[in-house]
Amino acid sequence: MAKRVYFAFHYQDVIDFRANVVRKHNFLGGVEAAGYYDHSIWEDAKKTSPMALKRLINGELQNTSVTAVLIGTHTWARRWVRYEIMKSVERGNRVLGVHINAITGKDQLTKVAGPNPFDALGLEISADGTRARPTEWTDNKWVYYSDLETFDVIQQPEANRGKHLFLSHWLPVYDWVANKGYDNFKTWIA
Repeated sequence: MAKRVYFAFHYQDVIDFRANVVRKHNFLGGVEAAGYYDHSIWEDAKKTSPMALKRLINGELQNTSVTAVLIGTHTWARRWVRYEIMKSVERGNRVLGVHINAITGKDQLTKVAGPNPFDALGLEISADGTRARPTEWTDNKWVYYSDLETFDVIQQPEANRGKHLFLSHWLPVYDWVANKGYDNFKTWIA
């Protein structure tokens, strides 16, 4: 059965065509052949209030089970991508990153891989391992994330309790080209 996948990305990567290579790959055979439904948002963040954007993102995340973060050069720095990631973690979606800068852009060039946004976001796990407070790397220090409150998590092992951990501690990251995303994306989202 096809998964409902929410794609988080920086809009510049759509303009450069890299994000669309991933989002639209393998669709000649339809949704079942591709293995997923695309639940991306195409709204311009500059034209909408923060509350309206949160409602829009939350609505699109409804009924999804996977969030694929398409990692370009500046993805890690985008407020709404960070929100999409943190909200997906709070919801319990399977979250994964896919580096897309090795994909040839509309300029026929590739780029060096962008920073992993999961290294700029984290969770402070409660002493009992049942709650997490989201954090982000800002001004060279960890600060509490302002767009979400503390939320329940699946019981964390003893080793994670009372600690601050990067999201990269839990979340896998692939490279579309090096890890053969065209052939393996279905497996990554399973």
